[in-house]
Amino acid sequence: MIAGNEASAGRQLAAFAARLRYEEIPAAVLERARACIIDTLACCVHGATLPWSAATAAYARRYGGNGPCTLFGVPAAGGVQYGDPAPAMAASGAPPLANAAARVGAPAAALANGAAAHAFEQDCLRFPGAGVHPGATLVPALVAACQETGASGRQALTAFVAACEVLFRIGAATHHSSEKLGFHAPGLTGPYGAAIAAGLIHGLDADRLTQALGIAGSLSAGLLAFTKAGNGAMVKRLHLGRAAEAGVVAAALAGEGYEGPDTILEGRYGFLETYCRDGEPGLLTHGLGDAWETLKICFKRYPCHVTAQAPMQALRGLMAQHGFDGVDIETIALGCSEKIVSHHDIRAPADIMAAQYSVPFCVALAQFRDPEDPAAFDADAVRDPAIRQACERITLTVQTGLPSAWSASLGVRLRDGRALATLADGFLGLPSQPLSAEDQRRRFLLRTSGSIDAGTAGGWYERLQDLENQPAFPVA
Repeated sequence: MIAGNEASAGRQLAAFAARLRYEEIPAAVLERARACIIDTLACCVHGATLPWSAATAAYARRYGGNGPCTLFGVPAAGGVQYGDPAPAMAASGAPPLANAAARVGAPAAALANGAAAHAFEQDCLRFPGAGVHPGATLVPALVAACQETGASGRQALTAFVAACEVLFRIGAATHHSSEKLGFHAPGLTGPYGAAIAAGLIHGLDADRLTQALGIAGSLSAGLLAFTKAGNGAMVKRLHLGRAAEAGVVAAALAGEGYEGPDTILEGRYGFLETYCRDGEPGLLTHGLGDAWETLKICFKRYPCHVTAQAPMQALRGLMAQHGFDGVDIETIALGCSEKIVSHHDIRAPADIMAAQYSVPFCVALAQFRDPEDPAAFDADAVRDPAIRQACERITLTVQTGLPSAWSASLGVRLRDGRALATLADGFLGLPSQPLSAEDQRRRFLLRTSGSIDAGTAGGWYERLQDLENQPAFPVA
């Protein structure tokens, strides 16, 4: 609750975002923001090739009109047809970007691009985890607003950083407790950050940004029912797209004079009270303007849920060091956080989307395939008897005292009697283990290779690397 005449958290966050200037942002923060934007656009392009993204793209094209905003990875004509999207996309043969890209209105573009960014579990998040996905929720809203207004790359970077600072603080204040109640956290937190990103590009002042946050709070959505139903994991991708769309809608309505409660975050019946079990309002504005939350952006090494990243990397390291592979493994024991046991222990996933959310399945896959290659996570992997059997030979137990919720103790028993053990504490992509410039460029080209020729993709990458000097937001 608000004490005395103290401004609400929403007003404080909006005021910070409205006054932030590019020149005030440290170089390291700008570098991390730029990397996130670039990484997310590659995720959009790759994600758009998948059947479950074709449906959201078809929806956007049917109802989004002929707007100025790009559907990344979606051909302009002949590629997606309502009612039968996947075959049409595969058969079109049209180049997906540049002048051939499909274009729609901003809300529809944010929806489809956000769903595509999260379509294959490759998009970035925050470390420590806080139920926020800055790429899939902020970038689609940001780019749509830039394409509507013609905003420059410098404006885009500044708006992204401001939105990320707001989004990450809201996430941190939840103590990631929303998912204990069955909500999918990025669908709840994302609309707030997306509203700031789109609102700044559209020139909203602090008061209008406050209203945009208040509106965004009533547009939050996302349930984890798919984790227990054994079906419907496709909807997880929609949560991120809807969050990006909600931010665009909230900013647009606020710009037209629509209002929302300024105590939406910490007030009675507000976000923390309603959606969180262990919210801490003080974290909403803690360190605002002094500590840069954007530096906590974390990139995934493998296209699967973040809780599988550390044990997968540790297992692959043991395999390389000791010269064994999947057929040599008898059992694996993981000591991990309670959330992995309660949310991510899916032994018989119905499809690859559910499989990517399952820690034992992903660890099993890493025994037989290169998990850095997105092609390793295909429909055949779900049916592969070797992976299925290996998944059943993995035990999960709750272990306290681990360095983070993403860490795990890993014990491997081999058929020749050897027993190996290590602490899986981190992976390439964490702020403490950053991707090299070469790694970032390689990932971008790999993810876009199925849709864009190497020369075009390389040129787009270089312009994005020079984003602050681009007069308008660059597309391929």
